[in-house]
Amino acid sequence: MRHALIFFFLFSLNVSFAADPLPSWNAGPAKDAIINYVKCATNDGCPLYVPPKERIAVFDNDGTLWSEQPAYFQLLFALDRVRALADQHPEWKTEQPFKAVLENDYKSIAASGKAGLLKIMAVTHSGMTTDEFENTVRNWMKTARHPEKQVPYTSLVFQPMLELLDFLRANGFKTYIVSGGGIDFLRVWAEDVYGIPPEQVIGSSIKVKLEQRDGKPVLVRQAEINFIDDKEGKPVGIHRFIGRVPVIAFGNSDGDLQMLQWTDRRENTLKVLVHHTDAKREYAYDRNSHMGRLNKALQEGKEKGWTIIDMQRDWKRIYPKPAKD
Repeated sequence: MRHALIFFFLFSLNVSFAADPLPSWNAGPAKDAIINYVKCATNDGCPLYVPPKERIAVFDNDGTLWSEQPAYFQLLFALDRVRALADQHPEWKTEQPFKAVLENDYKSIAASGKAGLLKIMAVTHSGMTTDEFENTVRNWMKTARHPEKQVPYTSLVFQPMLELLDFLRANGFKTYIVSGGGIDFLRVWAEDVYGIPPEQVIGSSIKVKLEQRDGKPVLVRQAEINFIDDKEGKPVGIHRFIGRVPVIAFGNSDGDLQMLQWTDRRENTLKVLVHHTDAKREYAYDRNSHMGRLNKALQEGKEKGWTIIDMQRDWKRIYPKPAKD
């Protein structure tokens, strides 16, 4: 009965968007679900109506807003930092996991597990001030190239998602990034690329300490984890930094499952998974991937009727021009 009421309301609406708000999306169930939800959620009287102050939309970053293969881009940044600092650390030629990084031995890097990756992150992300780290990330973003596509990493954002972010904001939704990636890494470029300001970025973090350098206060990054914004950490981060349960949540992996479940705890919500199915234009992976594994979330999404985007079917193009699809 509820679905019938929603359908009737949408059918009877005299409101229409002046132009297609999602031109890089193919017509189909995913596009319809998003547009119809926004139409209903922003029209008082519709069964899905959401008051403006509650229009919170959260997005995972890696694999949801930009690509994440063959490795998370922040990890590739960290590996580049190891190589850049290698001359200052001759011991790395024999010490793992740094030896594997310098030899481009990605199998051994992966085999080092979480402990090895945290060791790399601690060495490459700490010891500098927050301003120094910001400048390092900004310079890397300008010069680094994706190892396979040979384009800047910011060229590998998803054009359909950029359109979606604009569409939501135009209809009164506040858009947040909720990522397992580092908050300080994301904040450097998220506003320029996504239109999401630093205060609306939630991510993993390391501890910082206030120090005086040359008579001025600075924040110095420490080699100690402060907060991991992944899996069960995502609802914690949303509660801590937003203080409202979202009404829209987008993810692409099992690391986003708890965020989608947290959104699903309230009524009148939209839960969406991005399924990477396009090996030709991007990458095709899900259950067996070492990055962005999508298994449990895909199963639960199908069982609960969440919207699942098939990239090959639902997106006319993957990346903005001039990056090649």
